Amino acid sequence: MCFELWVQSMEAYFRRSHWIRLSGFLNGPSTFFHRPLPKERTQSLSTPQKMNPTLALLLLCQLAFYTSVTCKKVCGRPPVTDGMDTLGLKRVYEIGEEVTLACERGYTPGNGKTARITCSASGEWTKLDLVCSPKMCPLPKPMQKPGMIDVPFKSVLNYTCDDGYVMIGANESVCLHDGTLSAPPPMCKAVSCALPQAPKHGKIVYDNKKFTGNEIQYGQSWTYECLPPRAPIGNERGSCLASGNVTEPPVCKEVSCSIPPTIDHGIITFAVMREAGYKEKVKYQCQEHYVLDGSEEIQCQNTGNWSTLPVCRAPCKVNINRGRIFYNAKKIWIGDLKPNRVLHGEPVVFYCLNKELKCGIPVASQCIDGTLSTPECFKEPGKMEYTLKPKSLPSEIAMCQADLTK
Repeated sequence: MCFELWVQSMEAYFRRSHWIRLSGFLNGPSTFFHRPLPKERTQSLSTPQKMNPTLALLLLCQLAFYTSVTCKKVCGRPPVTDGMDTLGLKRVYEIGEEVTLACERGYTPGNGKTARITCSASGEWTKLDLVCSPKMCPLPKPMQKPGMIDVPFKSVLNYTCDDGYVMIGANESVCLHDGTLSAPPPMCKAVSCALPQAPKHGKIVYDNKKFTGNEIQYGQSWTYECLPPRAPIGNERGSCLASGNVTEPPVCKEVSCSIPPTIDHGIITFAVMREAGYKEKVKYQCQEHYVLDGSEEIQCQNTGNWSTLPVCRAPCKVNINRGRIFYNAKKIWIGDLKPNRVLHGEPVVFYCLNKELKCGIPVASQCIDGTLSTPECFKEPGKMEYTLKPKSLPSEIAMCQADLTK
């Protein structure tokens, strides 16, 4: 089963998309993840903000000119951080007042305790050591990956299934304050299709008949076949589709091909010269020394045409009178090549002379349907040299190295 994980923030304030995608087993639920933003970055504009102690003192002093009130230092709202409970907090506190801060539901204090702070004579709060961390919900094991094994409080898991699969269970799960998910992950079940109907005058051959009853699962496939002499016109392959439907079957239609054609320098074997039905075969072979290029069999297709005909390729002649060649895994004097014939596709090596280094160079050529090219560098020796000094020929002296050194 393959899944992807997306988790969406449930914060009620400013929202910013911050999506993380996870992967898992084939065809399993896909889940998408968005981490909740810290409270300091998501507070509503209407939320009371901490007043600077100096500013508060200045305002009180200015007010004294009109009301004859004695100036005194006070503390503003306590410095809460993400995950702290803000219920019941005031805007202004008197010197010496104490406040006990705690983590709100769904968050855990880092030191395992609540924190008590005091408004000091300087108008500042004493040091706050409380850190509130969101409780984490472990992801279902099939969805875990390195670095992502759990998600924070208030996160939402949204599940989807791959094409061809339907979801059984809830498509959403929320990380609760107690560190558990609100719902287990769903299952993704393969789509089912009704058994396909065989075409008229045809049958169905399943690739892997692993089903019971009258349904098959998504992805299962088969072949539509027609009974001779009929041929399938349309889809020859079928499968159970993601839509829950099956591939439309073909129409079985009578098809025939013309009398098998002849080929140059070839003959037909094991066939009666008549029209042929669908999938009937005809076999060819070539005359002596000709090479069959292509399949030796052709078949009557559902279009009423034969498959591609083979061709008989002609042999070649080595067009030199004097010299030595490399043919059929050995060196041979041209006069000893009897008959002078090389079959189509066979290689022949000629020997050329490197005049500067005085060494031989082997140059390959190939017989292609009756044509064997002689390399331009090959110089046929004179009759006297060929008869009296055969050891001086390029084929008999030392061969040049690959880097053209002697």
